[in-house]
Amino acid sequence: MTYKEEFIEFLVQCHALKFGTFTLKSGRVAPYFINTGMFDTGAKIARLGQFYAKAIQEHFNSDFDGIYGPAYKGIPLCISAAVALNGLGMDKGYVFNRKEAKTYGDKSTVVGMPLESSTELILIDDVITSGKAIRESLEILEANNSPRVKGIIISVNRQEKGKTEENALKEVARKLNIPIFAIITISEIKAYLHNRPINGQVVLNDDMVAQIDAYLAEYGAE
Repeated sequence: MTYKEEFIEFLVQCHALKFGTFTLKSGRVAPYFINTGMFDTGAKIARLGQFYAKAIQEHFNSDFDGIYGPAYKGIPLCISAAVALNGLGMDKGYVFNRKEAKTYGDKSTVVGMPLESSTELILIDDVITSGKAIRESLEILEANNSPRVKGIIISVNRQEKGKTEENALKEVARKLNIPIFAIITISEIKAYLHNRPINGQVVLNDDMVAQIDAYLAEYGAE
């Protein structure tokens, strides 16, 4: 089993991936929903960090200095991924931002490894929609000696259109001139889970696949 397949089963087992009818923030009504807030125990967040670490290793090898996670969801992600990378023989730094700047001490807006203009970071987050949160992260980093963001890793590429006909993820990557990779795509989820029993139960049957196909026919973009 590949780490991608393991991640899909992990999403299902943690109830972070659900199928049904869900109204998204965009107003779209989707037949699936991804809630990374379900990784709510030490064991789950440690396992999640391992998947991010494997994706980072696949796309960037060890050619970077540290990991940045935007507050708040990105904080446990960057720490758990850094721990997992150490288990793979890569001792890398981590850094995350404060939501509110300190008014005492060093008054720093970030916590973690020191940042210099020569520092190369991998930014990790759960999902990307409009890219607003990523732009805010880049502004924070620019104000902290402008380290270079080599790339971005997220959990799932929903393969949907953004404000144009272009894939939302590719649109953000193009505008920011930063490569973005996902651990898995919705197509990979669909292909792997279709009529496959997980813990004795099929979570994605023919009817649900048809609903996903219809949704992607309207909103999808490779």
